Amino acid sequence: MTDAIYPQVRVVSERLMNPETVERVMNLIIATGGVRRVILNGPRLPATVPYGPAKGLPNPTEMRRKIKIAGQDVQLEVHVGNIVLELENRDFIPAIREACEKGITKFSWYLQEGRFMKTEPSLVDYAKYGPDADKTIVGLTEPGKSGLVILQGNK
Repeated sequence: MTDAIYPQVRVVSERLMNPETVERVMNLIIATGGVRRVILNGPRLPATVPYGPAKGLPNPTEMRRKIKIAGQDVQLEVHVGNIVLELENRDFIPAIREACEKGITKFSWYLQEGRFMKTEPSLVDYAKYGPDADKTIVGLTEPGKSGLVILQGNK
């Protein structure tokens, strides 16, 4: 992969976040502007129990529900522990840090700068998506899964 021109940051919380916290912090982050791509990372919350004696039965959890981000409904399918962001430029990092300070108040977290998501299609992406893969979605979703959510920005 080549060096991307867009900086990436990762918000790592020391505990898994409940949906209310995710909704609050994501709305604060989106309001800062400058966010190109977002990945919400954490353990999967399946709709049905995947194994064991209750296999196939509904999985009752309050963590798997819809939240509103930037006025749009988003179905949480993971119990969020990390938020990975790709930004327009480094000038937005202090605003992201301030948004996290306001949004994540009940436990500790930290912000890391680095490379956390793909910036160029790999051979596997070529096999999955074909030669005309959209570079903006590379590394964000798996084909055949529920897909990604596109939040309408200010542009």
